[in-house]
Amino acid sequence: MNNPSSHSPPDNSKCGFIALVGAPNAGKSTLLNAMVGTKVSIVTHKAQTTRAQIRGVVTRDNAQMVFIDTPGIFAPKRRLDRAMVKSAWTGAGDADFIALIVDAPKGVTSELDRLLTGLAKINSPKILVLNKIDKMPHEKLLQISAELNERGDFSNTFMISALKGHGIDDFLGWIGKRIPLGPWHFPEDQLTDLTLALTAAEVTREKLFVRVHEEIPYNITVETERFKVQKNGDYKIDQVIYVTRDSHKMIVLGKKGQSIKAIGSDARKEMSEMFDTKVHLFLFVKVRENWADDPGRYREMGLEFHD
Repeated sequence: MNNPSSHSPPDNSKCGFIALVGAPNAGKSTLLNAMVGTKVSIVTHKAQTTRAQIRGVVTRDNAQMVFIDTPGIFAPKRRLDRAMVKSAWTGAGDADFIALIVDAPKGVTSELDRLLTGLAKINSPKILVLNKIDKMPHEKLLQISAELNERGDFSNTFMISALKGHGIDDFLGWIGKRIPLGPWHFPEDQLTDLTLALTAAEVTREKLFVRVHEEIPYNITVETERFKVQKNGDYKIDQVIYVTRDSHKMIVLGKKGQSIKAIGSDARKEMSEMFDTKVHLFLFVKVRENWADDPGRYREMGLEFHD
């Protein structure tokens, strides 16, 4: 995924950073993956899956667009929540453009109200992106667009379906014409700033979110302890799943280890497809009660630790 390219940027190269912000489950990660053309950000039905800023790189002609998938902005309750929300606003403030991704069928929610208030304080140009347009009538879309454009200063409005790919080319084309001239930040064929080890950890975390229910996923983190490329080109990956309670460990393991076997099997299959090589994945589950209060875990996730 991160192999350096032999191609040099053109003389008139352009490069810009675009922050994708929105409420949890607005479809930011799905949109990022669709634009990049492969999975770089995990997607689940649960809110607040993305924990840190993940960059997806789209290079078209002379333009390199670096999209920042930020954690969904919500009312934080825990230290980790606060760090995630701060990361999202930091990503927005540092970007050349901010794309507000809206779950159009949900309409204007209290979470969207908070986002509009926060975005009004940021000077970067803003783009309104109404997502999931395939799930609602056109007339309703126009009403929501008009309401949001009255409340926010948006340079343009796009109506898309990230899941089905509708409207994405127009969105990329518009941005590609408007990002500033400058050198590319990544080789032409690099799709994300995540290392292979971090990507592997995110894949396993996604499978945990899908398999394990209720609050347990939010008390879980995954760490790739060893990522080794073997002589035959296979990847050997050792990962630790940290939980905060013994009872959570038993749930992750499942009866006779069935749950952890299924999680490992799903993760291994997806990693093999992503990395285009055979993956030998070994998962271990450990209890670490205070992992969410460990500054080291925050650094690994690219988050700031605050008392």
